[in-house]
This record gives sequence, C-alpha cells and structure tokens, in this order.
Amino acid sequence: MSKAFRYSMGAALTVAVVSIGTGTSVGMAAAQPFPLPPSQESEVFPLPDPDPFYAAPEDLAAHRPGDVLKIRQLPPSYYFPGSALWELLFRTTDSQGRPIAANTTYVLPSNHVQDGPLLSYQHIINALGHKCKIATALYTTEPLNQIREAVGLNIALGRGWAVALPDHLGPRMAYGAGKLGGQVTLDGIRAVQNVPEFQVTNSKVGMGGYSGGGMATAWAAALAPTYAPELDIIGAAAGGTPMNLVKMGEALGTEPHPAFGLAMAAALGLEREYPERVEVTDRLNDNGRRMRGLIGNGCTNEIMFWGAGRSAAEMTDNQQNFMDLPEARKVLEENSLELYPRVPAAPLFEWHSPTDVLIPVDSLENTLTRYCGAGVAVQSLLTASPDHLSAAALGLPPALDWLDARFRGEPAPADC
Repeated sequence: MSKAFRYSMGAALTVAVVSIGTGTSVGMAAAQPFPLPPSQESEVFPLPDPDPFYAAPEDLAAHRPGDVLKIRQLPPSYYFPGSALWELLFRTTDSQGRPIAANTTYVLPSNHVQDGPLLSYQHIINALGHKCKIATALYTTEPLNQIREAVGLNIALGRGWAVALPDHLGPRMAYGAGKLGGQVTLDGIRAVQNVPEFQVTNSKVGMGGYSGGGMATAWAAALAPTYAPELDIIGAAAGGTPMNLVKMGEALGTEPHPAFGLAMAAALGLEREYPERVEVTDRLNDNGRRMRGLIGNGCTNEIMFWGAGRSAAEMTDNQQNFMDLPEARKVLEENSLELYPRVPAAPLFEWHSPTDVLIPVDSLENTLTRYCGAGVAVQSLLTASPDHLSAAALGLPPALDWLDARFRGEPAPADC
C-alpha cells in the first residue's frame, strides 16, 4: 500500500463530518499548533449525560439484548417535518459481553404503513462527549453540532420508511470501537421492533451509514448472522468504510498530523471500552493530560481544533510506540473488519472514491473480495470524486435507491 493511502484512524473517520458540517478542510487544520491551555483533570470522562432518562436501571442484567428499558415521545424536530419522534433506552452488550444500556431515536413519517420498511441509519459521530449524541443534536442550538445527514434521511422518510438513529458509540462514548457499534445498531433495531405502536414489528430492515457510520453499519451486517439472526435484514449500504484500524494506526506514527485529535480521541475511546487492555491515560505527559482534558468530552470540531498539527510524540514521554503494545494491537485487530473471519448474510452496497487517501482502500477491496468469495452479493460504486468528502454526498442517493429495490424484493445485483 502506498504512503498516500495510509492515514490515521482519526483522519479516516473525520473528514466527512468536519467538511460537511463546517466547510473546514484538513489542509487548513494543519497550521502550527499553539500551546495547550491548562489541564482539566478534575473532569470526569465522559461526563454523565445530565438527562436521567439515559441512566441504566438496576435490573439491567435481567433484560435481554434489545429489550426496551425506557421510552418517551420527543417534541417535533425541524430536521424531520411531519414526522413523530421517540427516544428509546434499550439493553445491549459491550465489547466484553457485558450488559449496557444504549439509546436510539425513532422517526415515524406520516406516510408509513404497518410493517413498512425500517431503515437503521448510523450517523458519523466522531466524539467523546454525550452532548454530541444524535439524540442531543436533534434539539441543540450549537451551530457546529447539527444533524448533517438529514437531507438524505428525509428522502427515506418521504418514501414512507421509518428510521432508527442509534447513538452507536454506546454509553461510554467509545469512539473507535467498531464492533460495539455493530452490536448497538442491531439491538437498536430489535428495540424499535419490540414496540407495537411503532408499526415495524414485522418490517424488513435496511441499514446505512458513511465513514464512521459506515463502520458501524458494516460491523452490524457482519455480526447479524450470529448476534441477531432473527432480524429480516434485506441489505446494508456502507460508504467510505474504514476496514483496518491496525493499518491506520501504523500509518499515523509519531509525526504531526492535521487530524491527530481524532486519532487521540479514538485511542481514548478504545481505552474506555477496553480499560483492562488499552493503556493510554497513564502514558500521557503534561501535554497529553491537557489534551485529554480538552477533548475528553468534546465533539468533532473541538477535537479537530485542539489536535490540529499535533502528534503522538508530543503527548507522551514513553519511547514505546502505542502500536507496539500487544494488547492494544489486539484490540485494534478485533475492531478491524478485514480481519474478522465471518461475513454478512445480507447483500451489501458499498461506495467510495478510488482515490480516497483517508481510508486504506486496499483493506476495503480485500474485505469485499473475501465477501464475494463467500457468496455475498456485493455491489460497489466508485464515485467520480477524488476525495472522501464528496464521495459521501455522491453515493448516498444511489445507496438509498439500492435499498429501495431490496425493500421491493428485487434480487440484489453483484459485480464480484
């Protein structure tokens, strides 16, 4: 793989959100970094969500994955005019197989029919703080924390599809934990189908997402045959998907990088999800602790701002590379779909730019080739755009059309 294709995990999961939401380019973010402000070590990471709705009940372990723990109707949202919204807290499973509570937002359009299509759409959530969740962004007044994929979702709602929007980073805001995202996605689908009033109990299910959301989508598709075999998943559409976190971590190295903040955020997110196996915080120097204090409850733009042009070497005095730690490397391997031996049962639509320098394209191609060899119907769209950002917008309408055909029962095409 050429050096141009080997960027950090943070870069791979960042650009679609930053550029779509703010117009900020990676090149602009690469200016010489300024001194970090004082540390905020007194903070808790992540800060608990102030809304008690998201607190797990004491009998959590008594529930099955997908069981609804709490439910409430939400006010109308200007993002989705004419649709009704609910928030669900449900039981799911973390990366160690332990019970946790996660949430999903359910959007029901007025033209939905009983047991009509259900789309679970996994947003790009590059964040470490609860204020960045989709459920929060629906009503926030912060201009930089908006629902950036609402236009595409309104296409789906206009077709009468119900839409589930899981906060797939889980209760710890474990950015980088792709396998967790897949499990949260699948249990979020189970949860909305467990509510008869939602009219999707027997619905066919499609899944979609791009970049970080594509990673959660692709993981859900690969896990579904064993984790949630009862779900009637007609297909998954995943774009710009990071398939190998090991290659991304190796490519980052110790040099300054415009998107270093997202790489550090991913390391901190994985430490939250695997505290016994991933050691980050104890290896930080004063600069690293300041950085953690600044981004530990932050959203994409904060993380990008404070991390622009910084490096791993600046954050630690330890000479051992993070990638050389055996357990940390294993965790990255366990969250890399290229290395996960199972394959989806449902057909897959995949899109990306062939010149996307923000994801390891060879890992994506290797994974799809393996899926094809196992009999999965895979259709790929190589966008005419040269970069990660524009591919996101160009591929979403064809992805929705592909899902529409699967909902109608048309056989899935394959270009294996």
